[in-house]
Amino acid sequence: MSRVSSEQALIGAAKSRILILDGAMGTMIQAHDFQENDYRGERFADWHSDVKGNNDLLTLTQPEAIYNIHCAYFAAGADIIETNTFNATTISMADYNMQSLAKEINVESAKLARKAADKFTAQTPEKPRFVAGVLGPTSRTASISPNVNDPGERNVTFDELVEAYVEATHGLIEGGVDLIMVETIFDTLNAKAALFAVDTVFESLGKTLPIMISGTITDASGRTLSGQTAEAFYYSMRHTSPFSFGLNCALGPDLLRQYVDEVSTVAECLVSAHPNAGLPNEFGEYDLESDEMAEHIREWAQAGLVNIVGGCCGSTPEHIAAIAQAVEGIAPRVVPQHEIKLRLSGLEPFVH
Repeated sequence: MSRVSSEQALIGAAKSRILILDGAMGTMIQAHDFQENDYRGERFADWHSDVKGNNDLLTLTQPEAIYNIHCAYFAAGADIIETNTFNATTISMADYNMQSLAKEINVESAKLARKAADKFTAQTPEKPRFVAGVLGPTSRTASISPNVNDPGERNVTFDELVEAYVEATHGLIEGGVDLIMVETIFDTLNAKAALFAVDTVFESLGKTLPIMISGTITDASGRTLSGQTAEAFYYSMRHTSPFSFGLNCALGPDLLRQYVDEVSTVAECLVSAHPNAGLPNEFGEYDLESDEMAEHIREWAQAGLVNIVGGCCGSTPEHIAAIAQAVEGIAPRVVPQHEIKLRLSGLEPFVH
C-alpha cells in the first residue's frame, strides 16, 4: 500500500469506527521470561555489560518473538500496532552502552511490525492494518532537575533530544511505518523536542506522516510530571496539528476516565486512550481482567469520548480482543466542526 493510500485508508477507517490500538509489548515480553543470554543472542554474546531488560534489543536478538507478539495483537483485533522502539534512542540506549544501535533497532523494529501488518492486511483487505512508529519519552527529562538540591540542573538538553529523535524518526520511516507516535509523554519539553525532530525529518525527506501524541497523567493530581493538566498539555501541543491526541499509561481506565473526558472536550483532532490494566499490585503486576477493562472502555465509547482505544502496561491480546468486541458498532467520537487541518500530505481534514 502506498503512503498516500495508507493515509486515506486510515482516515476512512477512523471515520467509520473506533480504531483499536494494540496492548503492552513489555507485558508480553515478560511472559517469555527471557534471561541475559536470550537478550544477548549470538551477536552480543560478548557484550561488555548486562543487557537484560533492554526490550528494544530483542528486535535484533529475538525477532521471531517480537513478530509473533505483533501478530497476536492483530489477531485479537488491533488496527494499529506500535513498534518495539519505546527506548530506541541514543539517549535511552546509552544506559546499556548501545547507543550506536539506536537507528538499526528503529529500522528493524519497523520492518517487523510492517511485515505483520502486511500479512494481516493481505488476509482482510477490507480491514487494512497500520504501524505506528513509537518515539518514547527517553530516560531523561529536559524540564525537571535530577538533583533535588539543585533545581536548575538538567541531565539532557533540548538539542540533544532533537538529535536523538531525528535519528530514531529516520529509522522508523526507513522501516516503513504509517504513523509516528510520540507517547507516554511526562515532560512537555521532551515532547516538543520530539515533534520538532519529526518536523525536521519530514522537511528533509519532503514527506509527512500522521502524528499521534499521547501524554501521561502521572497520578491523581491530574497533571503530567512537568505539571500540566490534560487540557493545558493539549493546548501546548495543538500547533503540531496531530492526527490524534490522547493519554496512556500510569492509570487504569477508572482513574483515567475523567482526563480522557477533559481531552475529548477540547481536542480538535481524534482522541486516543490506552490505559494500564489497573494499578500495579505489591508485586508490580496488573490485575484488571480483560472483561472489566473492556466495560470501562465501552462506557467511554458510548459517552462519545474516543476515536482510538487500546491498552498499556499489563494489557494482553486478551484485553485487546475484549476491548475490540466491547466497542464494536459504537460510533466514534465526533470531531468538532472547528477541527484544524490534519497534516496528511494535503489531504483534507474530515468531520465524522
